[in-house]
Amino acid sequence: MKTFKLLFIAFTICFTSQINAQTADEIIDTYFENTGGVENWQKIEGIKMSAKVNQGGMEIPIEITQLKNGNQMTVINFQGKVIKQGVFNGESLWSTNFMTQKAEKSSQEATDNMKLAINDFPDPFLNYKDNGYTVELLGNETIDGTETFKIKLVKKPVTIDGKQEENVSYYFFDTENFVPIAVHSEIKSGQFKGQMSESKFSDYQEVGDIYFPFSLTQGLKDQPGQGITMDKIELNPTVDAKEFEFPEEQPETSQENKN
Repeated sequence: MKTFKLLFIAFTICFTSQINAQTADEIIDTYFENTGGVENWQKIEGIKMSAKVNQGGMEIPIEITQLKNGNQMTVINFQGKVIKQGVFNGESLWSTNFMTQKAEKSSQEATDNMKLAINDFPDPFLNYKDNGYTVELLGNETIDGTETFKIKLVKKPVTIDGKQEENVSYYFFDTENFVPIAVHSEIKSGQFKGQMSESKFSDYQEVGDIYFPFSLTQGLKDQPGQGITMDKIELNPTVDAKEFEFPEEQPETSQENKN
């Protein structure tokens, strides 16, 4: 019995040492290997996600499109209306105003920050060194009962109110499957400035040759988040470039002309 206990302790120490011996690059490499391989990730030219957002018990259909050239948009179907948000064509960023239902361009600052995010497609870790990003393994942390590796990702600074701010996120990779299950980032502006946002990922499923999370939760750290459930993820979709262009406002037709 004493021999068994000694062997168990030795195994535990060995296993713990292996976890602690992991480097950030080894974790990232294993992540890509487990989710389809770097070569298959690099073949991705676009991603289109069809999902439902749970808003106060109501399921709202949305479509999120992201392309390698930087084009992206979120389309919300709400009460019979199609509302585009975060539409970017590589140069201009715009959204539909929920009240007026008219397209409005974002500030130059927001547009410039969006241009920086183009390099994150399809995953910010894929070519992080080429993009000038850095990573650091900060150790282990338990997230919702799951042991994880905590990796700090530092990207190029963003500009907030005319000042450059650090662009840092903390990714939590579970120690069994080496996939991210949570991301924490400090909110830089708005009502919740200074607080930590939290995104959680689960239900990884295979799409083509790549594994993606089909269940997401987004919100503030340590608070209930908003659930997003993927219905379908399509790789390399065909999307008309006109969908990303800022719509020219049509002249209003007078009542006299209508008659």
